[in-house]
Amino acid sequence: MPLPARSTPLDDAPQVCRLGVAALAAHYAAGTLSPVEVARACLGRAAAINPRFNAFTYLDTDAALDAARASELRWRTGTPLSPIDGIPTTIKDIVWVKDWHVRFGSRAFEGITATEDAPAVRLLREAGAVLLGLTTTPEFGWKAVTDSALTGITRNPWNEGRTPGGSSGGAAVAAATGAGVLHLGTDGGGSIRIPAGFTGIVGHKPTFSRVPAYPASPFGTVAHLGPMARGVADAAAMLEVLSGRDGRDWYQNPLRFPSVHPVAPRSFAGLRVGIWETPPRGTVAADVRAAFEAALARLSDAGAVLSRIALPGENLWELFNAHWYPGAAARLALLPPQNLHLVEAGMREIAEAGGRYSSVDVIAAATQRALFGAAFDRLFDSVDVVVSPAVGTTAITAGKEVPDGSGLTRWTEWAGFSYPVNLSQSPATIVPGGFGADGLPVGLQLIGRRGDDAGVLAAALAYEQLAAQ
Repeated sequence: MPLPARSTPLDDAPQVCRLGVAALAAHYAAGTLSPVEVARACLGRAAAINPRFNAFTYLDTDAALDAARASELRWRTGTPLSPIDGIPTTIKDIVWVKDWHVRFGSRAFEGITATEDAPAVRLLREAGAVLLGLTTTPEFGWKAVTDSALTGITRNPWNEGRTPGGSSGGAAVAAATGAGVLHLGTDGGGSIRIPAGFTGIVGHKPTFSRVPAYPASPFGTVAHLGPMARGVADAAAMLEVLSGRDGRDWYQNPLRFPSVHPVAPRSFAGLRVGIWETPPRGTVAADVRAAFEAALARLSDAGAVLSRIALPGENLWELFNAHWYPGAAARLALLPPQNLHLVEAGMREIAEAGGRYSSVDVIAAATQRALFGAAFDRLFDSVDVVVSPAVGTTAITAGKEVPDGSGLTRWTEWAGFSYPVNLSQSPATIVPGGFGADGLPVGLQLIGRRGDDAGVLAAALAYEQLAAQ
């Protein structure tokens, strides 16, 4: 059964803002649409949705139109730089873009005018992407909802009283509403995948080091960059461009990863699917569980061989905290001491907790993580892909770190399907997986073996097509 038809945040968008990468490239090649026309439409859409949803911190109209004109000329002469040449693209306000003022969502950080592009931005620019502007983030991307004292509350376009999730919440809103086609997010504990699940879009956390990063994140090797889009094929097209080498990132694997584009659907017939249904912390709401079980039924009907699994290792919540909290402490240590009072209380609290970890504690956590990661790799000796809910709940109240009345204190207590996959550094894709009782999206997460981004995206595309039948 296909997912039920219902109104979406894209319904009032201009038709041109609803097109994906392949359709736009075909129009550009045929001369039936211009990159300039599309850029103008997406910039207009961004300006129209921003007062309601607060997705953008900055739009650079002049630079975007200049890039679109250059792309138009390339398409006219049959010399596009890549399949995403002329495609409107946004960048999270935590990533350097040359000559743009990057503020990390913080009043305590005075911001920088970037003197160079981050590697991911360089790769996008070299592929001809049209960069529209910067999208909102919570302060330093520290939590799984998007609000800050600097930029205010970012709201879910399915329901303005709910959060789009975080920390790449602005990117998710831009994608869901048609304010751009491709969106660069970051994910240190679920920051691409949680907002993708909450807003009904696609988000992919790549294998660690596939996408080069610079400057290095204070949160260390749990931090990834990756694509967000409205469809799997678009996310794959973006990831192909992002999968380049950059000598500024020492963490990058020196071997080239296999191509992910063009992506073709993977057959579910005989595919071994491991079902992960219990997060390290928190619960799964009844309506989310019902949507997840319906997704599993689709997979079974398509021939997948399902088996229920448990993640290896223990105390994964504590293990993630032993990486995340010291990272927060390291981030705040870079701020002028006189500005620390401007930092959001929640981030100060986790940074203070992080500062209490000793060097021995940190090394012990790294050792424990290595054991977990190896055991996670071995899961894929018996399964081809692991599936789980994206999040155990639909979108929570906007402006809150935890669900109302839950008694929880930190976002990690309700987002437990995310951060174990950062600890393992495995690739994971979120696709729309149904709706909750409140009418809000529920995401399905597909996880693969490290390095197998192509396989995960192929399975995600197959599920996307299956759900549309």
